[in-house]
Amino acid sequence: MKHIILTGDRPTGKLHIGHYVGSLKRRVELQNSGDFEKVYVMIADAQALTDNFDNPEKVRANITEVALDYFACGIDPAKSTVFVQSYVSELTELTFYYMNLVTLSRLERNPTVKAEIRQKNFELSLPVGFLTYPVSQTADITAFGADTVPVGEDQLPMLEQAREIVRSFNGLYGETLTEPKAVLPENK
Repeated sequence: MKHIILTGDRPTGKLHIGHYVGSLKRRVELQNSGDFEKVYVMIADAQALTDNFDNPEKVRANITEVALDYFACGIDPAKSTVFVQSYVSELTELTFYYMNLVTLSRLERNPTVKAEIRQKNFELSLPVGFLTYPVSQTADITAFGADTVPVGEDQLPMLEQAREIVRSFNGLYGETLTEPKAVLPENK
């Protein structure tokens, strides 16, 4: 059985050597492995707006830069589908439905989100969109039937939250969605 990958980056600036070592190199290897039926590489502009809402031009301007960086690093459009998150309006709709499957307290307990809230000084003025971006990530993953998600260890809580939403959905509506599994970097 061949698998489906979803991966991506937020277009908040040009990608750098840390992106290459941390994830891009591995994505190219996975893309070229022949083990995957489909590889989706998302430029997560909608997610980037959750903490750059005051500067949408920054996000918009970096979409092309991130795409060019992908191609320069070896992401091959003949093997991978590269797309811009906001161009797929169904992802927003799916996010809305999934928000009914997760509680506010569960979102607040996500260790990755908690750390990012502190880092961005959002404690007193937390945008709802920022708090709910793990739900948006779940929509991104499940909309494409991805069962494999390359992530760093810091993103494991996000993927576990996605798995919880998938289990809730499947519990209500039958086995419809696939629980995604993490692929961690090999450069440990």
